[in-house]
Amino acid sequence: MNLLKQAKMMQDRILALQNELKERIEEGSAGGGVVKAYVNGRREIMGIKIDPEVVDPEDVETLEDLVAAAVKNAMEKAKDLETREMNKVTGGLNLPGLNF
Repeated sequence: MNLLKQAKMMQDRILALQNELKERIEEGSAGGGVVKAYVNGRREIMGIKIDPEVVDPEDVETLEDLVAAAVKNAMEKAKDLETREMNKVTGGLNLPGLNF
Protein backbone atom coordinates (compact mmCIF):
# COMPACT_ATOMS: atom_id res chain seq x y z
CA MET A 1 0.00 0.00 0.00
CA ASN A 2 2.85 2.37 0.84
CA LEU A 3 4.38 1.68 -2.60
CA LEU A 4 1.16 2.74 -4.32
CA LYS A 5 1.07 5.93 -2.26
CA GLN A 6 4.68 6.71 -3.24
CA ALA A 7 3.91 6.02 -6.90
CA LYS A 8 0.92 8.38 -6.78
CA MET A 9 3.05 11.09 -5.16
CA MET A 10 5.71 10.69 -7.85
CA GLN A 11 3.06 10.84 -10.57
CA ASP A 12 1.69 14.08 -9.10
CA ARG A 13 5.18 15.56 -8.93
CA ILE A 14 5.87 14.58 -12.55
CA LEU A 15 2.63 16.21 -13.73
CA ALA A 16 3.49 19.38 -11.80
CA LEU A 17 6.98 19.38 -13.30
CA GLN A 18 5.63 18.98 -16.83
CA ASN A 19 3.43 22.04 -16.30
CA GLU A 20 6.36 23.98 -14.84
CA LEU A 21 8.58 23.06 -17.80
CA LYS A 22 6.09 24.68 -20.18
CA GLU A 23 6.87 27.99 -18.48
CA ARG A 24 10.67 27.68 -18.39
CA ILE A 25 12.41 29.05 -21.46
CA GLU A 26 15.84 28.09 -22.75
CA GLU A 27 17.69 30.30 -25.22
CA GLY A 28 19.84 28.92 -28.01
CA SER A 29 21.96 31.06 -30.25
CA ALA A 30 24.12 30.93 -33.36
CA GLY A 31 26.48 33.24 -35.17
CA GLY A 32 27.68 34.85 -31.98
CA GLY A 33 24.13 35.67 -30.91
CA VAL A 34 22.84 37.21 -34.15
CA VAL A 35 20.16 34.51 -34.27
CA LYS A 36 18.41 33.35 -31.09
CA ALA A 37 15.80 30.66 -30.59
CA TYR A 38 13.60 30.30 -27.54
CA VAL A 39 12.28 26.87 -26.55
CA ASN A 40 10.34 25.90 -23.45
CA GLY A 41 11.23 22.96 -21.24
CA ARG A 42 8.76 20.78 -23.13
CA ARG A 43 10.73 21.49 -26.32
CA GLU A 44 8.17 23.72 -27.96
CA ILE A 45 9.56 26.61 -30.02
CA MET A 46 8.42 29.85 -28.40
CA GLY A 47 10.15 32.35 -30.66
CA ILE A 48 13.02 33.33 -32.95
CA LYS A 49 14.96 36.61 -32.91
CA ILE A 50 17.15 37.65 -35.84
CA ASP A 51 19.49 40.63 -35.82
CA PRO A 52 18.54 42.66 -38.93
CA GLU A 53 22.24 43.06 -39.75
CA VAL A 54 22.48 39.35 -40.57
CA VAL A 55 19.65 39.45 -43.13
CA ASP A 56 21.19 39.40 -46.59
CA PRO A 57 18.76 38.69 -49.48
CA GLU A 58 21.74 37.47 -51.50
CA ASP A 59 22.66 34.86 -48.87
CA VAL A 60 19.46 33.32 -47.48
CA GLU A 61 21.20 29.95 -47.02
CA THR A 62 23.47 31.29 -44.26
CA LEU A 63 20.48 32.72 -42.40
CA GLU A 64 18.67 29.39 -42.71
CA ASP A 65 21.72 27.59 -41.30
CA LEU A 66 21.94 30.05 -38.40
CA VAL A 67 18.26 29.60 -37.55
CA ALA A 68 18.59 25.81 -37.65
CA ALA A 69 21.69 25.93 -35.44
CA ALA A 70 20.03 28.24 -32.90
CA VAL A 71 16.94 26.01 -32.71
CA LYS A 72 19.10 22.91 -32.30
CA ASN A 73 21.07 24.61 -29.52
CA ALA A 74 17.89 25.66 -27.70
CA MET A 75 16.37 22.18 -28.07
CA GLU A 76 19.47 20.57 -26.57
CA LYS A 77 19.33 22.95 -23.62
CA ALA A 78 15.61 22.27 -23.12
CA LYS A 79 16.20 18.51 -23.23
CA ASP A 80 18.99 18.82 -20.66
CA LEU A 81 16.72 20.94 -18.44
CA GLU A 82 13.91 18.39 -18.67
CA THR A 83 16.26 15.50 -17.92
CA ARG A 84 17.82 17.25 -14.91
CA GLU A 85 14.47 18.21 -13.45
CA MET A 86 12.90 14.81 -14.11
CA ASN A 87 15.86 13.08 -12.46
CA LYS A 88 15.22 15.16 -9.35
CA VAL A 89 11.66 13.84 -9.23
CA THR A 90 12.40 10.22 -10.09
CA GLY A 91 15.66 9.95 -8.18
CA GLY A 92 17.44 9.05 -11.41
CA LEU A 93 15.23 6.02 -12.10
CA ASN A 94 14.65 5.36 -15.77
CA LEU A 95 10.92 4.69 -15.64
CA PRO A 96 9.22 3.17 -18.71
CA GLY A 97 6.83 5.50 -20.46
CA LEU A 98 8.58 8.72 -19.44
CA ASN A 99 9.82 10.57 -22.49
CA PHE A 100 12.80 12.61 -21.48
